[in-house]
This record gives sequence, C-alpha cells and structure tokens, in this order.
Amino acid sequence: MSISVKNLTKIYGRQKALDNVSFSVEQGEIVGFLGPNGAGKSTTMKIATCYLPPSSGTLEVCGINVEEDPLQVRHQVGYLPEHNPLYLDMYVHEYLGFIGHVHKLRGKELREQVKRVVEMFGLTKEQNKLIGALSKGYRQRVGLAQALIHDPKVLILDEPTTGLDPNQITEIRNLIKEVSQQKTVLFSTHIMQEVQALCQRVVIIDSGKIVADQNVDRLKDASGVAGEHQTIRVLFENRVNKEDIGKIPGVIEVHPKTDGSFLLLSAGDQDIRSNIFHYAVENDWVLVELTRESHSLEEVFKELTGKGGSGG
Repeated sequence: MSISVKNLTKIYGRQKALDNVSFSVEQGEIVGFLGPNGAGKSTTMKIATCYLPPSSGTLEVCGINVEEDPLQVRHQVGYLPEHNPLYLDMYVHEYLGFIGHVHKLRGKELREQVKRVVEMFGLTKEQNKLIGALSKGYRQRVGLAQALIHDPKVLILDEPTTGLDPNQITEIRNLIKEVSQQKTVLFSTHIMQEVQALCQRVVIIDSGKIVADQNVDRLKDASGVAGEHQTIRVLFENRVNKEDIGKIPGVIEVHPKTDGSFLLLSAGDQDIRSNIFHYAVENDWVLVELTRESHSLEEVFKELTGKGGSGG
C-alpha cells in the first residue's frame, strides 16, 4: 500500500481541520482528492509530505510513518504544492540540478536524472532560460520535473492546474497521465473533467471528514449518491399509466417526464431493470428505452458537500 491514512486528526488552536480521516491509496493507483475550500485537502497532503505533524492518528507512505522517519518518507514522495515554489532567478537546468542535489543525487546520476525529466516534460528548449521568464504552463512543468527528479514511488499534487489556460491544462493533464503509468498519484483538483480523465477513484472530504471514497463510475451512478436509490429511465411505445408502472416490484417512486418517459426510483443498490423488463413482457408493454441514470460529478460533489465550492 503506497499511502495509508488512519484516524488522522489535525487541530489548529480550536479549529479541527481534519477529523478522524481514514483512507488508503494502493500502489499504481491514481486517486483524485476533492473537497470545498478549507475542507482539509492541503492539510492532509502537507502531513503526507512531512510539512506538518498530525495532532493524532497515523499516516504512512510506502509503509513508513511520517512522524517516525520523515527523511525516508521524503525519498519516496514527489510533491507539487498548490503554489509552485520556484526560484525565479535560477535557470531551469540549474534549478533541477539543485533539487537533485538536495535529494543526494551526484555526478553522472544527477546529470542523467536532470536530462530525463527535462525530456519527459518538454523542457529541452527552455532548460537554459531563467524560470522567471517562463509562462505559467512551463513553470508547472518545471514543478512536476522537480517532483520527479529523484524518481519517487509516490506523487502528490495539490491543484496542479490552477491558473492555467485550457491548452495548458490539457498539456499538464497529459503529463500527469503519462507519469501515473509508473507512479502512485494522489492529486487534488476542483476541475471535474480532470477527475474523469485521470482518476480511477475519488476521495471527497468536507469539513475535515471523508464523505465519499469510491470508484469514479460508481460515484456517478445514481445509487452511489449517499446510497439512497437507483434511478431508471423507461419509455414505452404504448401508453402506460403511472399507477400501473408503480406496481413493478422494487419501484418506490414514479416520476412522469414531459417527453413521455418515466423516472423510476428503487431503494438502495437494487437493480430493478430485469423486473421492469419482465413486467413489461407480461403486460404487453413495448419497451423503447430502459437506462440507468447517472449524476454528473458536479452534482455528486454538490450533494455530498452541500456546496459548489472549489478545492483548497
């Protein structure tokens, strides 16, 4: 297991930023960490990267406790904070060499690692430029390069595409996808398209507590929202009364739509599509449409957090 968080709590004065948080990230997994501003995402990431100590609970990276051996944890982790801290008066290759030196890379190994990340992130033409002269997108590339200079097993990214234009977002997203093939990645974002494009799983935190931890597709499924119900859309060729549809086993609510279709609600995780099909056959109803409805990630996020806010 690459990241293991158990009963993690962080208190600032009287404010409880994290409240008994538990989740894990398996080796090779890419997980989106979502939540409104102030939900506790950045605090969790700072504890995982040894910038903050927890008030209680444990956090382990590659089996190493962040409090017991923080230096060894830093060897396993590449970190890109929300506000990319770069030395603007250093040249790109100079800066990457400096960061590699911090990670105890020397001589040929250091030169090879700098060359590797420069090529990986498309910085060959920019490597002899001052970082301060680079665009925001290229600065993010440099930030990702420094996070990977020591070839860590785990990559932690806090809002990696904040402030980028759509083209730059696509570029950085593609770079993250490429890197994730060989690394475990935990990243926070408030761009839902990014989650759908990159993530296998989503962990949502709100007010310091985990409110969802599910596969992306499962989370979008109507039954995944708070586990309340499943929603099925049906359309019949012949005219069917709402009352008759309500007699289908497992249906708890029927909502007619203006296009002639019906939304049927079932309790919990029960999949009633086979019930609908067999009941339609028995009553000579011709089915034109039978589909399970899904929520967008934005809708799921708003329902679980009660807000429309972005990450922080």
